[in-house]
Amino acid sequence: MKDNHFYAMLSRMKYINRWGLMRNTRNENLCEHSLEVAYIAHALGIINNEIYGGDINAERLAILGMYHDVTEIITGDMPTPVKYYSPLIRNAYKEVENVAQEQMLSGLSENIRGRYAGLLLETEEEKELWTYVKAADKISAYIKCLEERKTGNMDFVDAEQTIFNAINDMKLKEADYFMKEYIPAYMLTIDESGEDYHNR
Repeated sequence: MKDNHFYAMLSRMKYINRWGLMRNTRNENLCEHSLEVAYIAHALGIINNEIYGGDINAERLAILGMYHDVTEIITGDMPTPVKYYSPLIRNAYKEVENVAQEQMLSGLSENIRGRYAGLLLETEEEKELWTYVKAADKISAYIKCLEERKTGNMDFVDAEQTIFNAINDMKLKEADYFMKEYIPAYMLTIDESGEDYHNR
């Protein structure tokens, strides 16, 4: 690749489609998924701080969410059932992710590269924050399942239940709060969503 390709490569996120093994009513690309993960991660940080009296950097969560799947520009989106099929495949994919991270970072000038090194893959230093990003990632996937089911596409029913269970299994109170308080609205129509506003 040519020098200074990082941002040009980021612009290609919109060409990477997710859910390759599933019949999609509407394709979801990596760019829109990353934005959704970013604002859900940010919300989880705010919930932690305002509801549970925590002290998490919600803005940092948003940034991590924005960049959490950037390596898939190079690797493509590997379906979860394949990625986690065996420890051998998972470890091999991790190596591929590491190579992709280095390839992406090589597209930045050396004087700013360090600012991005901790954004593209999980780091031990920010392990707690990455837990929230993982939860946001799962919630985003769950929302996709809801949207597909809402259109009558039953291909996502099993995935919906599996992801719901995975979110519960995280035992993350902020994710549980988001699921309880905000997920039901995703099943409403636009008219139903605005009823309270229009009835004022």
